[in-house]
Amino acid sequence: MLKLSGIAELRELVGREIGTSAWHEVTQARIDAFASATDDHEDIHVDPERGRQAGFDGTIAHGLYTLSLGPKFLYELYSLSGHSLGLNYGFEKVRFISPVPVGSRLRMRATLKAADAIEGGTRFTVTQTFETEGGKKPACVADAVIAYFD
Repeated sequence: MLKLSGIAELRELVGREIGTSAWHEVTQARIDAFASATDDHEDIHVDPERGRQAGFDGTIAHGLYTLSLGPKFLYELYSLSGHSLGLNYGFEKVRFISPVPVGSRLRMRATLKAADAIEGGTRFTVTQTFETEGGKKPACVADAVIAYFD
């Protein structure tokens, strides 16, 4: 884990890979909890038979479940001190490329793409590449935007 003391230290990492998270097991219980929290009970996520009928080996995780793991994984990769506030600013681009089957393991590789000055702080763009263990293509690639204020 990178321990950064201030926004300036994070800015110095633009263009570099920040790191890769630990593996996270995708279980049906986690998928079901996400479905309940979001009221998104699409059958390919919660019904194994329907997942098989759709061409998967069973259920698959919601794309937004995968994306929602971004902050968890970033907390594993770095900590930042010396700022007054950090906010999720949104996303520039998100693509769900391949399914995340129940029982798979997922991790995230993060690269700091850009740092742009904003009033009172800096807006950072982090390319988050979510990978399933043994997968040929990423599950998801997203440009997350995080704002840190002095």
